[in-house]
Amino acid sequence: MTTTHTREPTSTLTSTVVLCLVSVYVVWGSTYLAIDYTLDTMPPLLMTGTRFLAGGIVLAVFLLARGHVLPTRRQWFHCAVVGGLMQGGCVGGIAIAERYISSGLASVGIATVPVWTVLMAGLATRRWPNRLEVYGIGLGLVGVVLLAVDGGLGGGTKGSVVIIVAAISWSLGSVLSQHLDLPKGPMAYAGEMLAGGTLVTLVGLLAGESLDRTPDAAALWAWGYLVVFGSLLAYSAYMYLLTTVRTSIATSYTLVTPAVAVLLGAWILSERVSVLTVLAVAAVLLAVRFIFIGRKLRDAHDKHEG
Repeated sequence: MTTTHTREPTSTLTSTVVLCLVSVYVVWGSTYLAIDYTLDTMPPLLMTGTRFLAGGIVLAVFLLARGHVLPTRRQWFHCAVVGGLMQGGCVGGIAIAERYISSGLASVGIATVPVWTVLMAGLATRRWPNRLEVYGIGLGLVGVVLLAVDGGLGGGTKGSVVIIVAAISWSLGSVLSQHLDLPKGPMAYAGEMLAGGTLVTLVGLLAGESLDRTPDAAALWAWGYLVVFGSLLAYSAYMYLLTTVRTSIATSYTLVTPAVAVLLGAWILSERVSVLTVLAVAAVLLAVRFIFIGRKLRDAHDKHEG
């Protein structure tokens, strides 16, 4: 199995890395709110698929004009795998889940990404989590339970289950993106958005989704925001971080986006912020913090042993 990475990710916080981190923190914290605005007049999977298709087309045309080449057939397949998991399984899952739960609760579910990433890494490499990471996994699972309880019975429970599956899908896509043969540089992001967007759109059509009415102005503005900022800017910034800095730094957005999403949901949409919501946020953020510290200690130990 080959990889496109030419250098080992580091923890160096260059100005570009900091700019990418801030972009991901702020933009992805607000995309949950934007998704909520689209769902009144747009079906979730078609909205998600066309969003990434539009972003992928714009980025691909720009890159081709600057001399980049399209992915090979093998790379297109790998782009479809990663894009299907990240854009379809995760972002499409978020849109479906937000039909049943608040945007704030959805963000708490996605914040469990580092928990699932650690578990997947252990299964793949047989290097099991250290004590701090185990604490983090345990707290993360507590947060998942609180999320499910806060969702209530019926649709809320369905939405909570969907959002956890979405988090697992994003974790798997992030892990695979670091090991599969993908195009070099930003063409990988364009390929993933094009392939993933196509898959999500097809699934939406097969599921019977259609634009049976014209989206309202709020939905169109929100969709445009998701294309430009959520897809082109933040997604490209995140994929750059995955290939430039350690995964623990790239996924540190999970410490910030839940708070941003919960606050925006409560402020603009008047979403309920219950005691269980606060406890779930606290449990997940503390879990992620334990996992980050555990990874840092593991990296230091591996470097010392090496």
